[in-house]
Amino acid sequence: MKNTIFGIITVAKIMKKLAFYFLLAIFFASCNSTKQVAEGEYLLRENLLFIDSVKSKSGDLEKYILQKPNNRLLGLPFGLYFYNLGNPDKPKTHSEWAEKNPKSYQFIKSIFSEKQSIAYANSFINLNNWYLKNDAPEIVNKSKIQKTADNLWAYYKTQGYFKSKVDTIIKRNNDKKAIVEYHIQKGKPTMLDSILVKIASPELDSIYKNSKHESYLKTGAQYKDQDFRNEASSIVKLFRNSGIFHFSEAALGFYVDSTRTDYKTNVEFLISTNRLTEENGNYVERPYKVHRIKEVTVHTDYSFLKKEEAIKDSISYEGINFIANEKVKFNPKYLSQSIFLKPGEIYKDTLRNLTRNHLKSLQNFKSTNLKFTPLSEENGDLRMDVFLTPIEKYNLSLETEITHSNIRNIGTSAKFSITNRNAFRGAELLKMSVLGSWFNSNNGPGWELGADISVEVPRFLAPFNLSKLVPKEMSPRTYISIGSSFQKNIGLDRQTFTFMTDFKWQFNAKKNIHLEIFNTQYVKNLNVTSFFDIYSSEFSRLNDIAQIYPGVGGNLPTDATKYEESVKFMSDVAADASFQATNPTEYNTVLNIQNRFNIVTSDFLIPVIAYSFTFNNQSDVNDNNFSFLKVRVANSGNIMGLLSKSRNSNDKKTFLNIPLAQYFKTDIEYKKFWDKGNNSVFAFRTMIGAIITYDNSDIPFIKSYFAGGSNDIRAWQTYELGPGRRNTGLEYNTGSFKFLTSAEYRFDVISKLKGAIFVDAGNIWDISGSEFVDNDARFKNLSSLKNIAVGSGFGTRLDFNFLILRFDIGFKTYEPYLEGNKWFKNYNFSNAVYNIGINYPF
Repeated sequence: MKNTIFGIITVAKIMKKLAFYFLLAIFFASCNSTKQVAEGEYLLRENLLFIDSVKSKSGDLEKYILQKPNNRLLGLPFGLYFYNLGNPDKPKTHSEWAEKNPKSYQFIKSIFSEKQSIAYANSFINLNNWYLKNDAPEIVNKSKIQKTADNLWAYYKTQGYFKSKVDTIIKRNNDKKAIVEYHIQKGKPTMLDSILVKIASPELDSIYKNSKHESYLKTGAQYKDQDFRNEASSIVKLFRNSGIFHFSEAALGFYVDSTRTDYKTNVEFLISTNRLTEENGNYVERPYKVHRIKEVTVHTDYSFLKKEEAIKDSISYEGINFIANEKVKFNPKYLSQSIFLKPGEIYKDTLRNLTRNHLKSLQNFKSTNLKFTPLSEENGDLRMDVFLTPIEKYNLSLETEITHSNIRNIGTSAKFSITNRNAFRGAELLKMSVLGSWFNSNNGPGWELGADISVEVPRFLAPFNLSKLVPKEMSPRTYISIGSSFQKNIGLDRQTFTFMTDFKWQFNAKKNIHLEIFNTQYVKNLNVTSFFDIYSSEFSRLNDIAQIYPGVGGNLPTDATKYEESVKFMSDVAADASFQATNPTEYNTVLNIQNRFNIVTSDFLIPVIAYSFTFNNQSDVNDNNFSFLKVRVANSGNIMGLLSKSRNSNDKKTFLNIPLAQYFKTDIEYKKFWDKGNNSVFAFRTMIGAIITYDNSDIPFIKSYFAGGSNDIRAWQTYELGPGRRNTGLEYNTGSFKFLTSAEYRFDVISKLKGAIFVDAGNIWDISGSEFVDNDARFKNLSSLKNIAVGSGFGTRLDFNFLILRFDIGFKTYEPYLEGNKWFKNYNFSNAVYNIGINYPF
């Protein structure tokens, strides 16, 4: 019997190996990239650009090239390899498959049924279709090559190279692959000579001269189409922001002298006197006039289905009419603050756009439409109608998330929220949320419950008319929140109470300001007696010292008295001068653990005042060429520290008998992204942060810096790295100074699958000056930067549009805590860190 079982197992193993090698052989057979390339056709291997005989890699020209080689990962076209596993000539329906494979089809049918045989055929058809959804071979196409050459010629013409020339060369190889070369001879550029602006309309001429407009067209500059487009756009903006409601680019004309042979050209810029308008079926010329807003009507509950119904409610406020089919539910005083075009004012495009954007930012309306109707051609009067379609007053939402880290093995969280729009008739957003999470860790299952209530007000709520310091054009907002959360089996079972009052405003389209005034957090530890169970490495070190300490000479207890005896042991050692003299290293170790114990187990009141500045010049979500900068400066405990004179037994300032966190903290983060073409992006991120305490305060654990994790240095797990060149082996390593930088290259692989290679570098250090901190953990000067850790690796991302599922493998590249050689010592898969994350790391 045993021999039979052993034989079956052996056969199974052999079959498994044979199946693996068979699939591997099939895949490598598909690795012939020209497998699906027909005779006489060639696979495009590479495009080469030569500008004035010099090879170029100009990314700006990529968009004009119509044919691009198949995407590659690590130099290999994996998408094409998968495509080659399929066959475009294979059957497309189950009946065709049955004709091609009658024996297999009939065999399945005879054993099971017609339905199973159809499903069997469809499984092969679907697999083949999946293969063919990948990158098909990019076959050299002469028509596309010629169109690319035309595109390049047209581009250089827009840059003033009117006599440029583009030649193409197709270099065909014997392996059915080809390289396409584009040879561009730019020639000599044409320069702008005299520039003459002609404005026949006295009204427009007056506006133009008074504006002191700075033209994009300058004598001596190279001819560029974009400069002419920019000039036209700026002139339209000038007139439309000066009350010329009907002005458009159709009124503009540029005339360039093409008869000169000296590579110079004269430019005439003509602006029409009148505009054409249709009246009673005839076109009539009308002079341009400055238009003013005569009437403003706001439809507060507009619906296309009810547009013919009678108006049942109306309110007039500061010359603006607010109307509704049912009832005006918005306070006109506050809603009028989003209307920037008032009766009697000159029409301006900027104020029109500002009104639309401000109304959208209220998050109370599905749609916001502005309509302008001329009331009188002679007087230039306009009526402005604002059509607002409200969103449902109440909204329910549920957010869920799966979490994983070195602390939490696997977990899930959920947040349920109800939002009440226009809660107090001023377009406020009142939100009530309940959240919960559950996870499994090394210490067993844990959970967290919390609730909060917040209100977001689309204006400043500030005394003494301080709200006037920020104009309403900057969309000021006030955010007030109060909440609490309770954790079980997470650290020391922390309970947190939070109260926040924040002010936000948009300085301009790229700059945002965030001011935190009363951001107060009370952190209470409910289970400090479990400290030595959670921080088991601390207990192990104490236990080692207990072996040699007089009066103990053995292990510390691990029963119910473990906590009390460990705390007593630390106190006894700290007061023992003779042990300090005979065992200074062990004595300092105990003091270090005792100091860490006092910080981690302490409750904290953290009253923060902070200022944040954010710069982001990303135009939209598809823009991959942009920069991001965020600077945050915060202070905790300054005002409350002045109000309180109380101190606890550890000489820490307290407020209402709660230890007060007193520190200054600064964080600076910079990110830069470059679009490299072919859906590839190079991303760079750097961050530096520091915390400095005062008045003998400690840094709360939740405000300390840590290193490692899926969004940090990915070759180390969360809290694993640092501080400095120390390798403590502790569960949680924190610091008061942090430096982090990352570089990542992101690219397409196949379909929704994307790839990345990355390098992360950084570490945490201590700058508190505490006597308990090990010398190797301190940041002394720039020489401490030699202790920066470096990790590198690669990853994959599944892009589902609404979220990105990320998997990264980080390898320890430079480990500052090692003795001797620190480079690539543990650069292998067994010491790698496997990170799972949602969305990009930065």
